[in-house]
Amino acid sequence: MLKQHLLVLVAAGALSIAAPFAAAQDAPPADQQSQPSHEHPGWQRGAQDPAQRTQELTKRLKLTSDQQAKVQEILQSSHSQMEALHQDSSLSQQDRRAKMMDIHKGANDQVRALLDSNQQKKWDEMQAKREQHMENHRSGNAGSEPQAPPPQQ
Repeated sequence: MLKQHLLVLVAAGALSIAAPFAAAQDAPPADQQSQPSHEHPGWQRGAQDPAQRTQELTKRLKLTSDQQAKVQEILQSSHSQMEALHQDSSLSQQDRRAKMMDIHKGANDQVRALLDSNQQKKWDEMQAKREQHMENHRSGNAGSEPQAPPPQQ
């Protein structure tokens, strides 16, 4: 009898510990888009609102009003495509990720094409820092080397 109660308690404990992890894998992160990274102030995980991203790029790249309008249009389009992709359950996670990367690269290429040579240089630096940050994050070294946040101008 005691063994049976102990077994039930152990099973219940294991379920109560494992259930949140299983649910976390199934549920999309609701707050991922709105929580800034504490490791790098000003950087965010996930998609940023196109208007906010445009304002950030305007500040950092000194975009003209014409560039701002075009950049926001590009970012809004890619944002809509990403949202549609999130809703498409017919694709495997790997295919969905590949399409998202294509959308992201296409938007980056379109934005870069709008910039003058000085802005392109700054854009390339920003992208290199982003790539380095992503590589560090993927390899598990995200916190091992302190890096300065992106320069705020």
